[in-house]
Amino acid sequence: QVQLVESGGGLVQAGGSLRLSCTVSGRTFSTLRMGWWRQAPGKEREFVAGISRNGGFTTTADSVKGRFTISRDNTKDTVALHMNSLRPEDTAVYYCAAGAFYSADYADPPMYAYWGQGTQVTVSS
Repeated sequence: QVQLVESGGGLVQAGGSLRLSCTVSGRTFSTLRMGWWRQAPGKEREFVAGISRNGGFTTTADSVKGRFTISRDNTKDTVALHMNSLRPEDTAVYYCAAGAFYSADYADPPMYAYWGQGTQVTVSS
């Protein structure tokens, strides 16, 4: 059974930084594309960032481009989201997701077969 466990959320002031981490078990990590998504209260789940199997390709949503970076460590079965210059509008539950897809569309939710439980990020103004 594939499990994804996120950590690193919390409360931070606007302009601050946080690093989220997600550990994957139950499947060979290097066979999975990884993504970070978020969902704010009353809003739909939103794609944040994605990374290829070997980490050679990354993509980020326009809303976080230049502020957030995704990375992975295939020796530790982890993927991280480095968040800088946080804004109150970044407040959301952040989810780690994994999929074995080969299409180019990292921002399509059905591409991800596995999801974590989420970690809360709150940015105060």
